[in-house]
Amino acid sequence: MFPSSSSRTWVYDVFPSFSGEDVLVTFLSHFLKELDRKLIISFKDIEIERSRSLSPELELAILDSRIAVVLFSKNYASSSWCLNELLQIVRCKKEFGQLVIPIFYGLDPSHVRKQTGDFGKKFRKTCRNKTEELINQWEKALTDVSNILGYHSVLCFTSYYIAISTFIMLSHVCEMIVLRVRGNEAKLVEEITNDVLGKLLLNASKHSKEFVGIEDHIAQMSELLYLESQEVRMVGIWGTAGIGKTTIARALFRRLSRHFQSSIFIDRGFVYKSVENYSRSNREDPSMKLRLQGNFLSAILGKKDIKIDHLGALGERLKHQRVLIFIDDLDDNVVLDTLAGETQWFGSGSRIIVITNDKHLLEAHEIDHIYKVDFPSWKQSLQMLCLSAFRKNSPPEGFEKLVCTVANLAGNLPLGLTALGSSLQGRNKEYWMDILPRLRNGLDGKIEKTLSVSYDGLDSEEDKAIFRHIACLFNNVEFAYLKLLLADSVLSVNIALENLYDKSLIHVRWGNVVMHSLLQKMGTNIVRTQSIDKPGKREFLWDSKDICDVLVGNTGTSRILGISLDIDEIYGVYVHEGAFKGMCNLRFLDIYSTISAPGKEVELHLLDDISSFVAYMSQEDGYVGISKLERDSRSFNGHQSRGT
Repeated sequence: MFPSSSSRTWVYDVFPSFSGEDVLVTFLSHFLKELDRKLIISFKDIEIERSRSLSPELELAILDSRIAVVLFSKNYASSSWCLNELLQIVRCKKEFGQLVIPIFYGLDPSHVRKQTGDFGKKFRKTCRNKTEELINQWEKALTDVSNILGYHSVLCFTSYYIAISTFIMLSHVCEMIVLRVRGNEAKLVEEITNDVLGKLLLNASKHSKEFVGIEDHIAQMSELLYLESQEVRMVGIWGTAGIGKTTIARALFRRLSRHFQSSIFIDRGFVYKSVENYSRSNREDPSMKLRLQGNFLSAILGKKDIKIDHLGALGERLKHQRVLIFIDDLDDNVVLDTLAGETQWFGSGSRIIVITNDKHLLEAHEIDHIYKVDFPSWKQSLQMLCLSAFRKNSPPEGFEKLVCTVANLAGNLPLGLTALGSSLQGRNKEYWMDILPRLRNGLDGKIEKTLSVSYDGLDSEEDKAIFRHIACLFNNVEFAYLKLLLADSVLSVNIALENLYDKSLIHVRWGNVVMHSLLQKMGTNIVRTQSIDKPGKREFLWDSKDICDVLVGNTGTSRILGISLDIDEIYGVYVHEGAFKGMCNLRFLDIYSTISAPGKEVELHLLDDISSFVAYMSQEDGYVGISKLERDSRSFNGHQSRGT
């Protein structure tokens, strides 16, 4: 019993089925040479003595090949060997998911499909003295394979015949036409081998169990990589932390590496080890760059302790090699310039893929081909969680609602889904229910550690301050309105928002600034740690209990910049008469209700001694806010709305 295609390890990429009499020294030789050039492994049986039946060696070779390329030529049907190969190919296609690409070399596909014309005559000759059962099998196999979308080279033969007849009249005209034929055939060979390469790339991922949806990512990446081109191309993979960039990159690397003369996957650890004796502020040191390049050359060439004495040595060593380079988790443009400063450093067809959270890093390096990794669909998110928690694509009976709740708390982030799923593996339903409050209030340690890298990597304290503003107060606020709200602050709002976007810490959806729920949770955790036991000493307040404690107990300080209160979480609050006196830097008061009940009124009791503030209601836009005016107010009545 053979294993299914999902668990197979293919020995060959391509099995070519052909009749050697009329294609061996023409099309086939060029095709096999092009496969070799692209490092596509093909089974070569040219030296095998052919008989009327398939040898066990050939049967196994067909079975072990990911793609069968069937080269139908005028003599293909003359060979019972070829027809028996075709039966094995059809069987492997049906039972093991083998891919089949037919090529009609100087033939009308309908002649193969219906066994007519000269092809049909040769086929009927081969069928003599054969059983009716075998003949029917051959006919069905020819029909099935010729119905598959393939390649037709009859035009090349037409041009060839014209060239021969023209040779008698004008030899130099013949030369021109023959050159044209060779060009057409070379183009056809290149087109077919590129198709083979693309199918190998896509289908290698379809059976990968490590990442749901990986085939979609690789399909889009293959377009950007444009592997059939001989140019040296740099491509970026960009997205928020935990979204699966490294998983996608490693799947690509495993699939592509053997198609290049040399390949390497560099991560942050490799860079740190190479520059461990140099501080970040000293990255421009030539000695650091020489060491980094030396270690890089040692790794990619497989030679120990390569020493270089000038920075041009890297290009000198690799300019004639087709290399594949992945640089993962990069946030330093000096390192990128040192390792992949110029496309001229590398041989034709090389590919350099840079994986980062920082889009600006890619743009500064003039990398125009950038793949933005998006969040998975809801269906894929549930599948990711179930695979981690139950090792199945769907939840067991009774876990359906719990799985949806946990997936929602993970915010569809692959890292969150897999981390939470792993932590819940083997747990019963009661445990899942008991853990929900903790998941709502905090982050898994592994998730928080990963997400915090992007925040810690922000160079400016102003950028970090805007991040905290959005996390605590302004998530999902209209982009233009957010800039207006922060316009009179001392912060460089426009620059900060652009930097946060480049670092994948925010994105813009339908005109609103949106921060992922797990990043928002991390941001609120950062603010909470400003003072664990005394919320009045934090920048922002959003927890209703903390807000009530501060307003009633008069513990607010000048540290507080904003308050966001969900009135559905409280029954009412009597504000201490001096509650706002200590909040001299309070700029934002967000009062809102999440329950939709038109006409319901909300009442806050504001005591006498807060004359520097007045509540107002904008009937036009439905927003509630606080304004610094010299008026007295004892209470505020307003419809359910969000206040800023």
